[in-house]
This record gives sequence, C-alpha cells and structure tokens, in this order.
Amino acid sequence: MTEATRHVPGTPCWVSLMVHGLDATQDFYGELFGWEFAPGPQQLGPYVRALLDGKEVAGIGRLPVDRHLPIAWTPYMATDDADATAEAIRCCGGTVGVGPLDAGEAGRMVIGSDPVGAVLGAWQAAGRRGIAVQGAHGTPVWNELIARETSSVGKFYQAVFGYDVEAVVSADLDYVTLRLEGRPVAALHGVGNALPRERGPHWMTSFEVEDTDQAARHVASLGGQVIQPPSQGPSGRRATVADPEGALFTIVRSAERRPSLN
Repeated sequence: MTEATRHVPGTPCWVSLMVHGLDATQDFYGELFGWEFAPGPQQLGPYVRALLDGKEVAGIGRLPVDRHLPIAWTPYMATDDADATAEAIRCCGGTVGVGPLDAGEAGRMVIGSDPVGAVLGAWQAAGRRGIAVQGAHGTPVWNELIARETSSVGKFYQAVFGYDVEAVVSADLDYVTLRLEGRPVAALHGVGNALPRERGPHWMTSFEVEDTDQAARHVASLGGQVIQPPSQGPSGRRATVADPEGALFTIVRSAERRPSLN
C-alpha cells in the first residue's frame, strides 16, 4: 500500500458516488472494502469520505429527494484551476452542471459532462489532495470511459486535460489510453452497439481487491449484482458488479499494478 501525495493535473484523483440511501450504501461498501467513514463537505447535501486506515479513498453523498439522476461512480480529474477547467469543458462541447464551487476548505470542484453525455468532475485541491492511498483492497485503481466510439470524445479530453492519446491498432478493438508525462492514467473504450441504451456513455471505476471471485460472491451476498462474472484479462482477474442501488463498478485483482497515479 502506498500513499499518494500529489496528483499531476489531468490525473483521476477522486471518485464520488451520489445515492438515495446513504446509510445503506455505507454499510454495503464498508462490508465489501473495509471502508470507514467520516463527514465530508456538505455543500451539495449530506456527504461522507470513505477511509482506509484513516486515509481518504472515495466519497459518497445523498441525492436530493427531488433529483432522479443515474446512480454512478464519477471520477474527478485533478486541476490547478477549476474555473479554467469549467470554461474549457464548455468551449470544447461539454456541459457544466455544478460549480465551480468551494467544497469547504478541501478545495474547489466542478461537475460536468463531456460531449457524449458522460459525467465527470474536476478537483482543485486545497488542503486535501484527493485519493490518499493506493494499491490496497478497496482502493480505486483505474477509470475507463465506455462510449459508442472514441475518436470524437478523445479530442475533448485531449483538449481539456492535455492528455496524450495512444490508440490500439486493431480492426476489432476501439480502445485509447490517455497518458500524462508518458504514464497511462485512464482509457476510453468504444463498444459500438454494445453500449447499454438505458445507461449511455459512462465512466467505469475499477477497485483493487485481494480476490476477485471472493469479492464477487461478497457483492451478491450484500444485495448487489454480478453483471459480468470474474474472468482473466490482460490487466488481471476482473468482474463487473453493481451495488444495491445499481451503481456499476469493476473489481480487479491486478496481474501487474499500473503506475502510481500521482
């Protein structure tokens, strides 16, 4: 387990989930990942920070009762200027839905969507630096945008966050790795007509687990669903699951750890 101290601008530095049942969701992820919880900024309503050994790994908030938004994990990209990032999102064809606004003394944030409708955030850290621990059971390890195709949306992320893009040369796979300073930090995956119509383009967060098969069984026992059973892939043994409110995420036991995303 390693501590993350600084995130290069553009690096996914935080993941957050908005749900209807905050207490039940804490119980689910606390049992699954061993998270403990502490109060977080309340600007958007009740919100808690998930902790491992006292260090921050994620956030969970309660949706207002009158808001019927998709329940989904949202990645936040590090920025040195949330206001400038919000303007870049607008100028490059995206939409800003929340902010920029201050999140207490922790930093400044913006939530928006890219040109294909996938929700993302940007985080300008003040005292807090975002995800503070990596490489342990229950820590975010990777973020991947699932969309119909990658070419147009790839230009958006390149322009807004300064990524270098590396496409897989294949007639059968539409996959682009986003790099910063030569390091992979996230990816775009075009799945064509396999994109779920009811969900649309969306970011998918992967969490590290000690044992993918055991974790998948645990998800089911806690009231979640196993969407894609565990299977072996190039990055390790992985499964796609959903929590009791339907938020999708991936659990993976990495065959080889990705570079530290600091």
